[in-house]
Amino acid sequence: MADPDWMGRSPESWYWSDDSQAIFYKQKQLGTPLRDLFSQSISGGEAKQVALADLHKVANRNAVENQAGTKQVYVYEGNVFVKTLASGEVKQLTYTSAVESAAMFLNNGNVAYRVANKFFEHDVRENKITELASLKLQNAPKSNKESSYIAKEQNKLIGYIALQQKNERLKKERKEQLKAANATLTQTEFYLGKDKQVVHASLSPNGDKMLVSIADKKSSRADSDIMPNYITDNAHIKAEKVRARVANNRQYSQELYLLDLTSGQKFALSYDTLPGFDQDVLASVKKENYARDGKTYQSKRTPRNIHVMSMWDPIKWHPDGKQVAVMLEAWDNKDRWLATVNLLENKLENQHRLHDDAWINWSFNEFGWLNDRLYYLSEESGYSHLYTKALKSKAKKLTKGAFEVSDITLTKDNSQFIVRANKKHPGIYEIYQINARTGEMTALTDLGGMNDYALSPDGTKLLIEHSEVTMPPELYVQSLAADKPAKRLTYTVSEQFLSMPWIAPTVVAVPSSYQDAPVYSRVYLPENYDQTQEKNRAVMFSHGAGYLQNAHLGWSGYFREFMFHSMLVQQGYVVIDMDYRASKGYGRDWRTAIYRHMGKPEVQDMRDGVEWLIDNANVDRRRIGTYGGSYGGFLTLMALFTEPDLFESGSALRLVSDWAYYNHGYTSNILNTPGDDAIAYERSSPIYFAEGLEKPLLINAPMVDDNVFFQDTVRLVQRLIELEKQDFETAIYPVEPHGFVQPSSWLNEYRRIYKLFENTL
Repeated sequence: MADPDWMGRSPESWYWSDDSQAIFYKQKQLGTPLRDLFSQSISGGEAKQVALADLHKVANRNAVENQAGTKQVYVYEGNVFVKTLASGEVKQLTYTSAVESAAMFLNNGNVAYRVANKFFEHDVRENKITELASLKLQNAPKSNKESSYIAKEQNKLIGYIALQQKNERLKKERKEQLKAANATLTQTEFYLGKDKQVVHASLSPNGDKMLVSIADKKSSRADSDIMPNYITDNAHIKAEKVRARVANNRQYSQELYLLDLTSGQKFALSYDTLPGFDQDVLASVKKENYARDGKTYQSKRTPRNIHVMSMWDPIKWHPDGKQVAVMLEAWDNKDRWLATVNLLENKLENQHRLHDDAWINWSFNEFGWLNDRLYYLSEESGYSHLYTKALKSKAKKLTKGAFEVSDITLTKDNSQFIVRANKKHPGIYEIYQINARTGEMTALTDLGGMNDYALSPDGTKLLIEHSEVTMPPELYVQSLAADKPAKRLTYTVSEQFLSMPWIAPTVVAVPSSYQDAPVYSRVYLPENYDQTQEKNRAVMFSHGAGYLQNAHLGWSGYFREFMFHSMLVQQGYVVIDMDYRASKGYGRDWRTAIYRHMGKPEVQDMRDGVEWLIDNANVDRRRIGTYGGSYGGFLTLMALFTEPDLFESGSALRLVSDWAYYNHGYTSNILNTPGDDAIAYERSSPIYFAEGLEKPLLINAPMVDDNVFFQDTVRLVQRLIELEKQDFETAIYPVEPHGFVQPSSWLNEYRRIYKLFENTL
């Protein structure tokens, strides 16, 4: 499990060919981090490696088509290319050291692209380039004429000064007249202010308007936000710059502007048309924290910090270029708005507000245009479902039920949506088709396990990445027209891997003592586990990320742990891997159950898992250990510190010991910020409960972890020393980031974990 290359190196970054008759995918080279691109015909035969000299011809995974569907435009290695689909001819438009991006077709047939903060239109027929907009991050130029008393007197008394000012004015006026009268010159500058940065900029398909969001350039990083790197190529300690901590992250907002590229006008779009834009959504939280300190909190309405949502493509223009939609969110992440811009009145119009007293999910925010309606995902029912909405009407819900819909593709005729959903079982993801008018939902696949997809360019086939519990991902193709099973295209898994005696876990619904829904869990059972005279040993693994699903029926990203668990089971251990509350795949309430108190609901679920093992897997209550990394390391600490009778030992890897030291984007969603909600941080951070440690603890800590800082381990260890705790050990990994890279480090870490369990269980 230390070095997984021998497994076979599954296909990555896969996509369709233009003619829908072949696929492309990347595969890691044996023994190096490099990837090669391969082409595979869907009719069969061996995959062929694409030569480096030809990569630009097929690097159109994210290409954009013109309205007629006859050409594609895309960017490869910072240059713009246009492909004629009928002939396959590829034409390179730019040959520069600048980095071109955001290539698109305009409705007039020309190509537009971006270079830094300049936007260009490229007339392919005449090979003429026109600058559409230049976003200037500076204040608009002002006249040099001073308005003070002495400046005015100077102008009166000294003729030279008056003459210089007059000449300057004449030159400026002549320049403006020349731009207005001479079509060969451009007037494209838009001044957005000094010390600002462009966050989003989206050009209309007509090339006449642009939606831009800007924010202060000031960083929230402090000078102390560094990470020492002790092992470097020059043998000197290097202070790496790292992200700010949630405890000192500043609040921010973005200014949103509509730019008229034809008239040169700039219109500020106010957020005050959004419902709840000035609501005090943290009033009850602040009241509780104030009361603890003997103070009284007075709630009042004030504009919230709002910005364009941090997601892929949060601004979407209608194909006709006459309407635009944008996804906005509040800095406190209690609200998400889908809004359109009234291009006649230059104002935002709310189309949908999603409010959550806990936090808005960073998933399930997809949206787009369906003719003159919008479609979008929303968790308002408790699960992610698909909605459509005419701009002046109420929304229509197309899907419903206790399952999650995601990964939307709208067919070219706008009649059907293709989606991914776990409708059959929380841990099985199949591909479905949804009628855009009626909402009728039809299963397109019945493969079981985990499935992701890409619809072919001709709309007749699915390219599917399919995996199962003991089978890494492979690629399949399935026709939408014929009732035929999916056809496997790739065979990258090695014979050596297939020959290994892997233990296939069973997904079990463990009854919960705290809510109606069960806790879905992967359970690995040894042979004759219920017939042994001596009760079994057991290990509980807790997955990382918090919001992640691991008790599914596909191949796990924790494939190393899968191998380790197979080894443990072969030696008589029972292993359980729980999707505790906060995990992905089970709806909004499951996700937000940890709001303002991380570590309590999850440990409650872990106790239910322990009881299930005792009652159903012939496990000895006094011979159960636990381990996990990142969020799983945090849960290991919380379990050992707050429920010392639950496990006999535990290993916490790349652990969080104090949430005030973690990042803003993740932590503030769940615990708000320390300034507003110190109560939540103190009852959710293991360092405050370290006195509860009674059982052996192994801490495994990478030192160049720019996700969970090594400082979390250092502070916790010092706390344990001061508490005079003796039964803990710390293993450090000097060259490792959050996710280990060196096979020797993986091997060392898991040998230590194995030794802990062998010695204590």
